Amino acid sequence: MRFAPISDRLAGLGAAKWAVHNEGLRRSSLGQQVIMLSIGEPDLPPPAKVIDQAISSMRAGRTKYAAGQGEPEALEAIARHLSKRSGNVVTPEEVLYTAGTQNGLCTALYTLVQSGDEVLVPDPYYATYEGLVAASGATFVPVPTSPENGFHVTAEAIERAITPRSRVLLLNTPSNPTGAVLSEQEIDAIGDVCERHDLWIICDEVYADMTYDAPFCSPFDRKQLRHRTLAVSSISKSHALPGFRAGWVACPAEVTPRLVLVAEAMLFGSQPFIEDALVVALTEQHDEVQRMRVAYRERAQVLVEAINGSDAVSARMPEGGMFVMVDVRATKLSGQEFAWKLLDDHNIGVMPGESFGLGGAGHIRIALTVEASVLRKACEIIRTMAESLVAKAK
Repeated sequence: MRFAPISDRLAGLGAAKWAVHNEGLRRSSLGQQVIMLSIGEPDLPPPAKVIDQAISSMRAGRTKYAAGQGEPEALEAIARHLSKRSGNVVTPEEVLYTAGTQNGLCTALYTLVQSGDEVLVPDPYYATYEGLVAASGATFVPVPTSPENGFHVTAEAIERAITPRSRVLLLNTPSNPTGAVLSEQEIDAIGDVCERHDLWIICDEVYADMTYDAPFCSPFDRKQLRHRTLAVSSISKSHALPGFRAGWVACPAEVTPRLVLVAEAMLFGSQPFIEDALVVALTEQHDEVQRMRVAYRERAQVLVEAINGSDAVSARMPEGGMFVMVDVRATKLSGQEFAWKLLDDHNIGVMPGESFGLGGAGHIRIALTVEASVLRKACEIIRTMAESLVAKAK
C-alpha cells in the first residue's frame, strides 16, 4: 500500500514529546495520586455567560453550516477586540475565524510555505510546531535562545539563521514554554530583519491577555509590520475554553481570501453556536477571566518562592502565560531524566524541557494549573529531589 509523505514527515513528532504526561495520566487512571503539572489545560471555570450563550444558540437552531470565513458577528467581535488592543483599526475583512489556534497556525503555514521553504522558529518552542511545519512540507529551522537572557530571541540570532530558502518566522509571545514576552523594541528589531529579507511573520498570541509586568506587543499592531504579519490566537487559554476550538487569524486583507480557501479545504466552516459564544467572550467583561489572571500570577510567585534559594534548581518569574521553566542543570540530569525520576519516585508529572527543542535541555516545564497549595507542595518535593541529586554527585 502507498501513503502520502506527510505521515512519514510527522512520524516521531507527536506522542514521544508527551510520553511523561501520558504515563502520568495512565497512572492516574489506575488510581494513583499523581500531581499533574504537565499540560496547559486551565483548571479554573470559564465564564458562565459564554457557556450560557453557546447553549442558548444551540437551542435557537444555530447548528447549521457557518460561513467559510466566519460568521459576520464573530468577525466583527474579533476585529473590535484587536482594534481596541492595538489602537489601530482592524476590519472584519482582515480576520479569519478558525477552530482554535492550532488550526489557525496550520492554515497560515499551508497558505505561505511549501516543500523547499524554511520556517524559522525560536527555540524552545511549543511542542506541536515541528509537526505543523513538517506537515506543510517546509523545513523547520530552530533559532537558539539563552536561558540567561530569559529565552528572548534576538534579531541578530534570527538574521544568522536566514538562508535564501527562508520564508516565514514563527513567533510565540508570550511564549509557551518559557513565559518570555517580546518587547516593542525587540519586535521592531526583529521586524527590521524580516523586512530586509522579505519574511512573513506568523505570531502565535494565544497568551496575549495573560501577561504580568511585561506589556504585550504584537507585530500585527506595528504599522510597519502589519503587511507581513499573520496574528493567530483563540479563547482557549484566556477564557479557559480549550475544548471550544474557537480562534482566529488576523492578517492583511489581501491574504484573507487565500486563507479561506485553505480553511475550507480542511473544515468547511465551524459551529455557529460556538462563534456566538466567542462574541460574548470578547465583547463582555467576565469576573472569571480576571480571577484566572490573578490566580496564575499568584501561582507563579508561589512556585518561584518555593524553588529559589537552592543551589540545585532555579526558576524565574515568567513574563506571561501559564508555565514556568525550571532549571535542573545543576543535577547533571537532562530534563527528560529528571521528569521521569520525578514521576517514578514522587508521582509528579511535568514536561521535560527537551520536548520543546534543544533550547529547553536541562529544564522542566511546570504548568500553573493546580491550586497554589498543591503547587507549593510539589515544588518543595522538586527542590528536595534536586538537592539530593546534587549532594550525591559531590
